[in-house]
Amino acid sequence: MKIAITGASGFVGRQLVPRLEAAGIDLLLLGRDTEVLARLFPGLPHGTTETLADAGVDLVLHLAARNNDRPGSQADFDAVNVDVALDQLRAAQAAGIGRFVYVSSIHALDPRNASPYAESKRRGAAAVLAAAGATEVSILYLPAVQGDSFAGKLAPLNRLPPALRSPAFRILAALRPTIGIDRIAAHLVAGAPPGEDHRLILTEAQRGNWVYAAFMRLVDHVFALTILLGFWWVLLAAWVAVKRDTPGPGLFGQPRIGRDGKVFTCWKFRTMQVGTTQAGTHEVSAASVTRVGAFLRRTKIDELPQIWNILRGEIALIGPRPCLPVQTQLIEERRKRGVLEVLPGISGLAQVEGIDMSDPVRLARRDADYIALRGILPDIRLILRTARGGGQGDRVRGTA
Repeated sequence: MKIAITGASGFVGRQLVPRLEAAGIDLLLLGRDTEVLARLFPGLPHGTTETLADAGVDLVLHLAARNNDRPGSQADFDAVNVDVALDQLRAAQAAGIGRFVYVSSIHALDPRNASPYAESKRRGAAAVLAAAGATEVSILYLPAVQGDSFAGKLAPLNRLPPALRSPAFRILAALRPTIGIDRIAAHLVAGAPPGEDHRLILTEAQRGNWVYAAFMRLVDHVFALTILLGFWWVLLAAWVAVKRDTPGPGLFGQPRIGRDGKVFTCWKFRTMQVGTTQAGTHEVSAASVTRVGAFLRRTKIDELPQIWNILRGEIALIGPRPCLPVQTQLIEERRKRGVLEVLPGISGLAQVEGIDMSDPVRLARRDADYIALRGILPDIRLILRTARGGGQGDRVRGTA
């Protein structure tokens, strides 16, 4: 495989090129200043966009960008992150190159980020996808990158003694998503096809980060014990209200799919009539919901008995909402995206965005996005959004 790389003189390019070369990938480095490329990468072929015509390239990796560490107007950012990207794509198409990868940032995934950089990256991604034609175009979203050194907001780590650098990075990486340069290289060497909707969020997803795992489990247990010890009276009042409202038990145990596809019993206050069909909530009639149950569901009090599941390590406060064993399509969609590899949660990204189990493909995709983008700070934001009323759970049939 032969890859042409634009923007190789930037931080990511300088870290990535030696790894791809070591993996046996043929490289062509493209840029306006070929002298810089020759100085940084002696012995590697380099050239300008026109060089693509007869280079026999299989894939163009477009790293060139105006980053958010430089000031400028929206027009300044668009000139590089949109117009230059389109020029490179057209050159690749003219050369008959079949694949084009536009590298963006996870900052562009947040619609609330109105910075010129994020907006230009969103426009650039939309522009190259619209102009794809027969070319296989994909968008690769990256967070902060860890290489042999650090850049951007992680740059202060370079000043630390080597012995402190790794543990300090692990703490910072627990806060927000990061990606190691070796993982990016491995992804490119594997020649992986574009992701769903021609996009892929590539991060470490907190794999093996014990700081993130320990902190979030601490949050889970603090929440569970706070409810149990400080709000036991709410649990008791809810149980009594359910018992007095309709015949049947106050608590309701239901099999759910947990981590690694294992079945566990998820506990809730009963909000439906006894005998209601075991099915996804969206498949159940609104008439099955009791009067007290409607209040408990609206206020999310019905979820509080799941503190028992938290203490047993079967569920987390934040994570993909566990589904029923009969929801086989959702289980399969989650399995192939790696969603079942993490603990399910009482609330999560899809839930606060109003995506329920009636749309299994969309839900599984958003669950996978959550896993890629998770971190202590994003998780805490989801907790706060849930506490402010974000996400009302799965809607029963016949409700808006």
